Amino acid sequence: MKVFLNPGHAPDGKPDPGAVNNETGLRECDVAMAVGKSAESYLNAAGVETALLQSDSLEEICEAANSSDADIFVSIHCNAADAEEANGTETWACAGSYRGSMLADCIQNQLVDALDTTDRGVKIATPGVNGLYVLTNTDMPAVLVELGFISNSDDEKILANNQDALARALARGVTDYECSVQ
Repeated sequence: MKVFLNPGHAPDGKPDPGAVNNETGLRECDVAMAVGKSAESYLNAAGVETALLQSDSLEEICEAANSSDADIFVSIHCNAADAEEANGTETWACAGSYRGSMLADCIQNQLVDALDTTDRGVKIATPGVNGLYVLTNTDMPAVLVELGFISNSDDEKILANNQDALARALARGVTDYECSVQ
């Protein structure tokens, strides 16, 4: 199996760092890249081939994923909200993708179990309604993981201090999925 990992937003935050915690300065692009690189290492150690790309161009990401011969696509993000009490982990899959939903369930379960975050569940992106570009423009089962809310003080601590645990859980979710489809 081959996994295409997409840490969200622009490398080094230029021009778009994604969400930023106003108090600590923690940036989504940095968390996503750290978790993505660590997850890549864990997956490689488990014998899973990977490709990783962080880019500000959604078109470039989808083109690279579609030409990579990857079996699955995982985009890694941090959520944010104006309401500081918003918290938890959620994973998105594309409407109509049975395998995408299976992958989302596996990753969501591992993240919530490992880090005891609020389980916001698996969400479905519907093209033309709330379709997330990378989910609707990749040719393989695809998910977008929102690890936690960078705007919430408790979630921010997890995102800042538990990146290795997030990466291990994400990698376990991928290998759980791999076992369930064989």
